[in-house]
This record gives sequence, structure tokens and C-alpha cells, in this order.
Amino acid sequence: MTELFFDLQSTHNPHRWFMPLTPAVCVGPPDNLFMYGGIGLASAIAAMEGTCARPVIWATAQYLSYARPGSVVDLDVWVPVQGKYNSQARVIGHVGDQEIFTVNAALGARPSTVSHQWVTMPDMPAPEDCERSVLWGDQGDNLNGRLDVRMAKGRYGEGPRTGDLSADGRLVMWIKPVEDYAIDASMLAIMADYVPSGVGAALGRQGGGNSLDNTLRIRRIVPTRWVLCDIQITGIHGGFAHGVMNLFAQDGELMATASQSVIVRMMD
Repeated sequence: MTELFFDLQSTHNPHRWFMPLTPAVCVGPPDNLFMYGGIGLASAIAAMEGTCARPVIWATAQYLSYARPGSVVDLDVWVPVQGKYNSQARVIGHVGDQEIFTVNAALGARPSTVSHQWVTMPDMPAPEDCERSVLWGDQGDNLNGRLDVRMAKGRYGEGPRTGDLSADGRLVMWIKPVEDYAIDASMLAIMADYVPSGVGAALGRQGGGNSLDNTLRIRRIVPTRWVLCDIQITGIHGGFAHGVMNLFAQDGELMATASQSVIVRMMD
């Protein structure tokens, strides 16, 4: 297991892991921080990969409640099916008896020489040619300050919003960890939780949302420093938005796809 972006720790039980929460893995106002949803999915992926000794193929998180800094999240890994090439697993993340998230996943790999992608990376400026963007003027010590986000297309953070709808609902950003962490499945899960950032960009208003879920599907992970996250909000209705993301390495390799449903929150 590579060094992780979060403090996931093993126990004497290979099916039980735990993660102390600090502001470094949380978001929100300084007086109301809560665990970033992507950390829930990412930690569950790392726990399942550690328990099963297999790479994740897909994983989906359902977010049920909030966890705050100072608490400890316990992650219980269940593996009801362990096949020759793949395992079916799930994680319950909880603080005491309060369930915070549930993650279902498949893990494994099959011998195959077939490898191809039909989705191509959009032609965007290199990350070095894009200005760094921040969600708020004061990131503090929370998770947002630990990720370097560069806008290639669209609108993000505190920038001006005209109220005009986006023509295609797209927001394209380069992301990398500020610290020297490898890009693995758990890091892609953290980046995948930026789908709600596309809501305000699509509407041309100050807004975003809370994730109801987060699904990550891994194709092929390759060495890369930056990840191009191509977000599209596919539709909004009844107070909920749905969006998808393609995650590319710098060389154009499609590493993963993601999707979410979001509770829309407008802040204007």
C-alpha cells in the first residue's frame, strides 16, 4: 500500500480499520468542519484493497451522515464473495454506533491483453498554463488547501457569476495533491468528489451541493502528476443534480470515470 492522503490505520483484525479525523481531511466553514465525502470513499477503497489484497474495479459510496474533526471513523470490511479473480466487498464506516457511509465494491484483475479506450481527453491548456483556483479566499488548514486545482474550462470558487447557463454544463480542471502523494485509486476517489463543483458553474450562479453518493470506476491507473477532471452536469431538477466525470492522466490515458447525485445548494 502506498502512503495515503489520509491517516488510515490497521488493527489486529484484518477486516477492521480506523481513521482519526483532522481538519486536513475535512471541508466546510472553520466553525463547522466535516469529513470530505471523497475521503469516505477513498478510505473504504484503501481498506478493502488492504483486506482483499486486490485492486478495486469499481466502488460506490452512499453518504448517510457527517463526521467531525476529533472523532475516529471505524471501517469494517465485509467480503461475502471471494472468487478466483475478483472479490465482492463492502465497508461500513461509522463513528461509534452512528453510520456515516456505506461503500460497495468489486476488486480484482483478470489476465487479458485487451486494453483500449474510446473516450479521448479534451484539448485543454497544460496545468502550468492555468492559474490556480481556490474555492474560498481562506482555505485554512482543511482539505481544499491540500489540493492544487487549476481551471482549464468553466467557472469555479469565488469568481464572478453572471447567472447565464453554461452551454454544455462542463467544468474541466487539473488537480494534483500539493504534497507528494502518488495517484492511486483512493486519490482518484477524492478528486471524483469534485463533481458538485460543476453545479454552480453549469448554472452560472454561486452554488454547489452535498453528495448523496459517489461512484468510481477504475479503467487503468498510470503514473502521472496531474489529473485532468472533465466534469459534466447532465441535468438538474427537483432540487437535485446529476453529474459525471472522466479522469485522465497527463498523457491522455483514461484512468477512471465517476458519477454522483447531488443535493443542490444555492448561495446567492
